[in-house]
Amino acid sequence: MLLGNQIKRIFMAQKIMLITGASRGIGSATAILAAQRGYMVCINYLKNTDVANALVKKITSSGGNAIAIQADVSNESEVVTLFKKIDSEFGAIHALINNAGVLDKQMRVVDMNAARIERMFKSNVLSCFLCAREAIKRMSTENNGAGGSIVNVSSRAAILGAANEYVDYAASKGAVDTLTIGLSREVANQGIRVNAVRPGLIETEMHASGGEPGRVKRLAYTLPMQRGGQPEEVAAAILWLLSEEASYVTGAFIDVSGGR
Repeated sequence: MLLGNQIKRIFMAQKIMLITGASRGIGSATAILAAQRGYMVCINYLKNTDVANALVKKITSSGGNAIAIQADVSNESEVVTLFKKIDSEFGAIHALINNAGVLDKQMRVVDMNAARIERMFKSNVLSCFLCAREAIKRMSTENNGAGGSIVNVSSRAAILGAANEYVDYAASKGAVDTLTIGLSREVANQGIRVNAVRPGLIETEMHASGGEPGRVKRLAYTLPMQRGGQPEEVAAAILWLLSEEASYVTGAFIDVSGGR
């Protein structure tokens, strides 16, 4: 028990970050960069234990601190359990990255059923609300917290609409944008900043989930910068929003989209 308390004190000396859906893509890149910047990183994942544990090993072998925690963040009871686990083992979090989300096969709205749309909003929107709620309970100065920062991972699709491909996904990210604005104003006087990044065409595995692994390559020529982005470029924007350099920034969006 003494050893456990000693470990907890070590972690509590660091800022603690929770990244949802962190086992791949933007979440993984953010976890690696955050650990390099001195955060204790809690890597949330849904199913792929091996990939999450491999990411933890990569971080710890480079001198960082990380742990993988399984939870479906669209499930209220699992979110509550997730945060309680972090509380008991490491302490209250300082940063939340709402990154978990899904993308379904390319489809026009006329062909979508209710089950697809419900799944999209549950995974991409409800998860953000639930995790933000639990984070605020711990961060808020009204609850004797030390403050903190929330960054929501939205998408340029929220602005562009993703017609003929992913209108449901775009609409869910539009809801994330609205959450970012409204929540930032609710908690600005409680020591909590809430911002978002809107990635554009980024080289991640998510495009395969939409049925077109080569989508970035196909559309790269349409971008002003003539290339797709890398997850690490999005991670850098996220870490800036968390930093003291962004101490007067809340309710803001950084488009990481190559000018799209």
